[in-house]
Amino acid sequence: MRGYIGLVDRLNHGIGRVIMYGIFCMMAVLLWSTISKFSDQPSLWTLEAAQFAMIAYFFLGGPYAIQTGSHVRMDLFYENWSVKRKAATDAVMVLCLIAYLVVLLWGGLSSTAYSLGYWGSEPVSFFVGLMTGESEVGTMERSRTIWRPYLWPIKVVMCLGITLMLLQAASELAKDILRLRGEDI
Repeated sequence: MRGYIGLVDRLNHGIGRVIMYGIFCMMAVLLWSTISKFSDQPSLWTLEAAQFAMIAYFFLGGPYAIQTGSHVRMDLFYENWSVKRKAATDAVMVLCLIAYLVVLLWGGLSSTAYSLGYWGSEPVSFFVGLMTGESEVGTMERSRTIWRPYLWPIKVVMCLGITLMLLQAASELAKDILRLRGEDI
């Protein structure tokens, strides 16, 4: 368990440290949007690009936030509990989070498959077929805005972020199990 915890924590820590600078990319896009509006030549791509940057920032930075404990928590009672009681409560909450993330990942995979032109009900088999050469990409989904970017790249980022969050949630569950056993992490 310790090897898994170390590997996942290092991976999400590295990604999180890089992604945290993504806010500056989004700010640069929004600054360009403001400047271009004042020059009577508004850019059509800026709002959607800023939204995509925020989605990537949110999904890829989430596992880092969980790892560092910087997410929102109700500390009214929690702060005064023993380490084992905190670990037991956290373990139950992490199991709920894992169940939610599995459903979210399934929806994300379905949405990504749809954006690649697959209209069936088995997105996992579609992706396996893509890797083995048995499936083909259909008509790709595009945004309905005037810029019309393809949507599959941001949906892939979303699925990657959910997968990283699942890995981090499993790492947090393993840490809680070790705490319940009375071991140091």
